[in-house]
Amino acid sequence: MIIDYYHKKYLHAGPELLMSLLRCHYWILAARRVIRHRVHKCNTCFRARPRPTFPMMADLPAYRVNQVDKPFLHTGCDYAGPLQYTPVRGRGVKSRKAWLCIFTCLTTRCLHVEIATDLSTVSFLAALKRFLSRRGPVQCLYTDNGTNFVGCRSYLRDLYRFLDAYRPHLEHELSESRIDFKQIPPASPHWGGCWESMVKVVKSHFFKVIGQQLLSYEELLTVLTQVEALINSRPLTPLSSDPAEPTALTPAHFLHTAPLFSLPASRVDSYNLRERHSLLDKLVQSFWQRWRMEYLHQLQARAKWTTPSTPIRLGTVVVIIVDNSPPLSWPLGVVEGVHPSKDGATRVVTVRTGKGSFVRPVVRLCPLPSQ
Repeated sequence: MIIDYYHKKYLHAGPELLMSLLRCHYWILAARRVIRHRVHKCNTCFRARPRPTFPMMADLPAYRVNQVDKPFLHTGCDYAGPLQYTPVRGRGVKSRKAWLCIFTCLTTRCLHVEIATDLSTVSFLAALKRFLSRRGPVQCLYTDNGTNFVGCRSYLRDLYRFLDAYRPHLEHELSESRIDFKQIPPASPHWGGCWESMVKVVKSHFFKVIGQQLLSYEELLTVLTQVEALINSRPLTPLSSDPAEPTALTPAHFLHTAPLFSLPASRVDSYNLRERHSLLDKLVQSFWQRWRMEYLHQLQARAKWTTPSTPIRLGTVVVIIVDNSPPLSWPLGVVEGVHPSKDGATRVVTVRTGKGSFVRPVVRLCPLPSQ
């Protein structure tokens, strides 16, 4: 009670200042430890510098570590931009905005870039159609909670229901070709780090190339295609200094069975046509074998979130982190629902605030210490 009284009387002083003020009147045994403990329990000080909780990092999902039939079977999608461009070269032509729609294979780390002229659902559907026409069918598409992604998901779901209702004989075919949309929780970009990192790489190469120049649509498309080819030729594993070792495995091996930026192979005039198909199959199988032996084990390294934290339970009062806002203005909320993962750890909860209920990740919540 004495420590709390002096802490509030002297305007929420820190541990060192509070201990010096207390020693003018009292001598408390093991004062430093108990003072730090009481200051840590102060809700007012905590609101000025909130600290979120970080659950233990989960295991990688199955689509990251299991071999698939083709690249882009499990795809992550995100937007980057906007970029300025001109439709054509000419005097007095005004510039327009464009966004990069980046598709990332979550298994082989292949990349595909499309251009969207706006953030509407129609524009994203057009980019998705171009992507599917070039890279083949997709089993599952992972996105964030952007309005264009949500609208596309609703459109495709309604279209599937219509076809399923009026064409029963195509039900089996529709179930095989239907794209499963999965969205990460709101305000949690770290859940999509697999494709968010590719957005950073694309923007880095692109802006280093163009600088401050204003490109036409044709020039913009050309540069982006070259950047896509460059990123797909990056090594997935460290390069060996031994010249006898094979070349490093790249995402382009799974797309073209060779890196895009490589010397042309010597022409083979004589070979058995009956063994050609098995030769190509062996090439693809060798790439997947190298993927398992050289690349897969590197995904298990964890640099942070390696220790379990105190789980958030129902009824916990939390401070919700809001970007571009000072901590003292962050709203308070009460946890009214928890959503445990497969391993039992709670990483997503439903929070009730004065403006309604929201789904938020645990790393964006700061539980008050006085509970």
